[in-house]
Amino acid sequence: MIISMSDIVCVTSRSLCGGDFSEQLRKIVKAAPKYVILREKDLSEEKYRELAQKAISIFNGTKTRLILHYYYRTAIELGWKAIHLPLHILREMSSEEKAQFELVGASCHSVSDAEEAQTLGADYITAGHVFVTDSKKGLPPRGIDFLRDVCSSVKIPVYAIGGISPDNIDLVRKAGAAGACVMSGFMKCSDPVEFIKEFEKK
Repeated sequence: MIISMSDIVCVTSRSLCGGDFSEQLRKIVKAAPKYVILREKDLSEEKYRELAQKAISIFNGTKTRLILHYYYRTAIELGWKAIHLPLHILREMSSEEKAQFELVGASCHSVSDAEEAQTLGADYITAGHVFVTDSKKGLPPRGIDFLRDVCSSVKIPVYAIGGISPDNIDLVRKAGAAGACVMSGFMKCSDPVEFIKEFEKK
């Protein structure tokens, strides 16, 4: 499998997508972000499974690795080897369950979260929210110093999340992050190929 050279991770949210979600995913494939995390938190496990199967058919064999979210047992049943989890779910998993995956990510919101995720076997973490973002309205961002502290506390890759844009991606990279997660930009843009280029110019 050819791996994308981008350091940008797309995180999905169907509710932000103005048009057909599957069609938007097909456009995102062409942009070749590093990963796409299928993070549809409102879906039941059964509905998520249906969506995951559609997404797998879109991303299989492409440069971008699709990462399923939360429902790790469904991922195991589907034979999918990449999963992203809240920290409390990662804590619950057995060693045998973790061994079913080639790539395990975890969401972290503090240095102690990051250190615990690394100890629990996470291959990478997302850390945030770093900047002001509409998805966390009213909650103050943790900022670049927080991101720098998290990056220096672990040996695994850290991807910043929350309010990341082409205007601040340079700060994220300089803080030691392996890259950044972007949600609304990917969901709302008409041309993900041109959108991701804005991050690469920096």
